Amino acid sequence: MEKMHYQNYVSILKEELVPAMGCTEPISIAYCVAKAKQVLEKDAVKGILYVSPNIVKNVKSVTVPHTGGLIGLKAAFLVGLVSGDASLELSVLSNAKKEDEILIKSLMDTFDLKIEVVEDLHIFDIGVKLISNDDSSAYVRIVDDHTKIVSIKKNDEEIYSKEIDKKIITDRSLLTVQGIIEFANEVNIDDVKDVLSRQIKCNLAIAEEGMKNNYGANIGKVYFYSNLGNLECKAKAYAAAGSDARMNGCELPVIINSGSGNQGLTCSVPVIVYANELFKTEEELMRALCVSNLITIHLKSGIGTLSAYCGVVSAGAGAAAGISYLKGKKYKEIAEVIVNSLAIDSGIICDGAKASCAAKIATALETGFLGIKMQESNNSFYAGCGIIKKGVEETIKSVNRLASKGMRDTDKEIIKIMLENDNN
Repeated sequence: MEKMHYQNYVSILKEELVPAMGCTEPISIAYCVAKAKQVLEKDAVKGILYVSPNIVKNVKSVTVPHTGGLIGLKAAFLVGLVSGDASLELSVLSNAKKEDEILIKSLMDTFDLKIEVVEDLHIFDIGVKLISNDDSSAYVRIVDDHTKIVSIKKNDEEIYSKEIDKKIITDRSLLTVQGIIEFANEVNIDDVKDVLSRQIKCNLAIAEEGMKNNYGANIGKVYFYSNLGNLECKAKAYAAAGSDARMNGCELPVIINSGSGNQGLTCSVPVIVYANELFKTEEELMRALCVSNLITIHLKSGIGTLSAYCGVVSAGAGAAAGISYLKGKKYKEIAEVIVNSLAIDSGIICDGAKASCAAKIATALETGFLGIKMQESNNSFYAGCGIIKKGVEETIKSVNRLASKGMRDTDKEIIKIMLENDNN
């Protein structure tokens, strides 16, 4: 593999696989508020939260950590104001104290917060304005990515700005399925060990927490106890259990993928479960995780951060690819598994972060496992079957087009449905 491509693949893993506590959209609001608080340097007595409709969709139904079980936009805003440490970015709530929850709950009724949903913003767009007693103010705006600050103002004077469309990450268009397999074969494990070790530790820990205790609809436990002793079932169950916990207020961190903790859990936990059950070495596991993570990133890059297309579909295909690699499959077989997976469940809608995300994870993984079984029995989908095109890369482009363009009106209708008769 060319040295430049090799280094880019390493950089992509390091950029994507970062820790986040709680669902990433409410955490991004908390981070934005914490940054504005840092700029204001005074106590805020009122605030304005400007959000795009897609941010509302992904915040309104999810439990925010360190709030004592509160959900929604105002809870995300207030936990950032009370407990947030902006220097920690997506781990902004890591220093929160238990006693903060009492103050946050009281502020839910007393803090003067105006929430403005602005239709013509970017798909991912958060703006926060804090105002003190003497009318001093601070404003921070995040666009396109969970920590991408594009504007900071103090007393309405801009003190920082960044071009909204300026790339701040390694070019994802360099990714191909063949290149990912080549990278996984050749990578010096020391170059990725730290980031993958953290993913294994954190994501397995929250999956185990979800299996031990009651969170949401307990999808992980439902799957696990419905078919004891089945490896596929265990892999689905543990990934879903991690989401059960995360979507319902668990304060353990998750290593995300493509800006999403649910996608991070989906593409990693099943591979970890399989590796452990099949007595694979740490190195074998890490090479397989290179495949599952990078395939997920590749599939998601052409879709965008937020859309009407459920991101765990991409992550389920990534997990299936990683498990196939773990089982000794080569590029041709892995490409077939990915195409099979995408042919079956592309188009599952994203109706925001909430308890049912765990069930969608299990569904996406079920599809991935079916894709593996099809390939192993010499049965696969080929060009002309629905949206499937000739070759895995053309099929990925087809799915990206469906998700980023074809489902735009779907996304708008989902948001309308979710906001009907709702004041949260």
